Amino acid sequence: MRGSELLYVILSDLGISFEYYEHPSVVTIEEMDEFSKAWKSTRCKNIFLRNHKGNRHYLVISRHDYAVSIHELEQRLKQGKLSFASPWRLEKYLGLSRGAVSPFGLVNDNENHVHVFIDEGLKTADMVTFHPNTNNATLKISFNDFLKFMDHSGNSYEFVEI
Repeated sequence: MRGSELLYVILSDLGISFEYYEHPSVVTIEEMDEFSKAWKSTRCKNIFLRNHKGNRHYLVISRHDYAVSIHELEQRLKQGKLSFASPWRLEKYLGLSRGAVSPFGLVNDNENHVHVFIDEGLKTADMVTFHPNTNNATLKISFNDFLKFMDHSGNSYEFVEI
């Protein structure tokens, strides 16, 4: 299977089952549309941000069809001025590259530096999909198992209305 070996070990240790899908490398949600419509799950968008000083980093998880507005996120998240984090920061804090942003990257955040904001609307999802730290595969897991993974990660997280 494509993706992070460490992730698969953690999922197994936690008893988290998943469906695995391989597909060509994708970078955007729009590119995923071709492959993911038949999966019967809530597709998620993952955005990696930093604060103005660059000393705090955030992963924002929402439904795939959420239209990103940094200004609106600043208002809703109340973290001051935000911007997209650089590829260098994405690699440093989550061990990921552009197009593979996923909460599963938290397995690489040994210092639990990244704070996660999860859209309140996802609480009604039965199943959610995320890349397994590579952009040429996707895992589908239950929302409850996603929360089990989040609790295991040790990273702080909160639900917000996005």
